[in-house]
Amino acid sequence: MSTAHALLGLLDRSPAYGYSLKQDFDQLLAPERPLAFGQVYSSLARFERQGWAEILTVESGSGPERKLYGITPDGVAELENWISTPQATGAFSASTLFVRISIALLSGRDAQEVLTAQRESHMVRMRELTIRRRGAEPALLLQLDYELTHLDADLRWIQEAGQRLDALRTQWQDAAGARSEETGDRR
Repeated sequence: MSTAHALLGLLDRSPAYGYSLKQDFDQLLAPERPLAFGQVYSSLARFERQGWAEILTVESGSGPERKLYGITPDGVAELENWISTPQATGAFSASTLFVRISIALLSGRDAQEVLTAQRESHMVRMRELTIRRRGAEPALLLQLDYELTHLDADLRWIQEAGQRLDALRTQWQDAAGARSEETGDRR
């Protein structure tokens, strides 16, 4: 998630102070990962520099100044562009799990053990999320279902990967052997 764009989206609902933006973000978008105040205020400063937000009023009191921010037309355009642009799909080969099992295979370690540990970790997380679904409000339910769906897809991939480890190991050993012959490496 682009935290900055999420904050810009919250600002689009109505003008807000940094504190209230953080509260809305934490409550509505990321109850599991509260946002740091510094991130909110640095985002607001950046929005102002980029022309996406402006300070509408400044209130002075006994504490620090309170600045009320509002979104600008350029900010609305940026938000609309962000919302309408499909999220880039990550290249699978860059997946950390894929790299971990690949290195395990290439180095002669037990790649199946890596997959088993990951499967167990996924199952624990899925049980936690399933329990949390009971009685969850619609926004949280949607977040939980999103994560559950991704975990389920990962589990299917882990199962497929486990079935293909021998073929992958053989392919890479053959490739390593051919390279060794080319370079004269006799390991």
